[in-house]
Amino acid sequence: MLETPKFPVLAWAENSTDRHMMQLALEQAERAGKRQEVPIGAVLVHEGRVLAQAGNAPIHSTDPTGHAEINAIRQACAQLNNYRLSGACLYVTLEPCIMCLGAILHARVGRVVTGAHDSRFNQSLKHTVSLVAHSPAWHACQFETGCMAEESKKLLTDFFAHKRTQQKAYRQSATPPNKQEPV
Repeated sequence: MLETPKFPVLAWAENSTDRHMMQLALEQAERAGKRQEVPIGAVLVHEGRVLAQAGNAPIHSTDPTGHAEINAIRQACAQLNNYRLSGACLYVTLEPCIMCLGAILHARVGRVVTGAHDSRFNQSLKHTVSLVAHSPAWHACQFETGCMAEESKKLLTDFFAHKRTQQKAYRQSATPPNKQEPV
């Protein structure tokens, strides 16, 4: 079973508040991309107030846990001076990995709205959630997927296409002069 009532994974139902918050997350993703980080952004909202906005930063923070979701959760917890974020909503431009899912559940975030569906690291959000679905330790969390999915996916696709172009150019320029092609 890939889904439980405790962790429903639903298609996003269009609304302007979610769209606005996801736009803020996309801006954080763009900033991360400009720093050569994978362009993923997150915004955490609690009681209608934006508590945190963050982008991916594992490279610049030299911290493998420096994912956008975790950075936003850390900021929000510091704002509230509480490690629990009950009732909060997290907006993130890509479905969370298992590490971020763990942080989301530990923080007791009540709702997560995601942008892009696919990830080469996750089979799907439903699969990732199924890894923890049968543990009684977790509090309920609702997931909604597909908010501004195309915009989120385009950021990632463009980022990795640019990276591949840079790598190809580097490999071509790194060919030693004495290794020229035969005429």
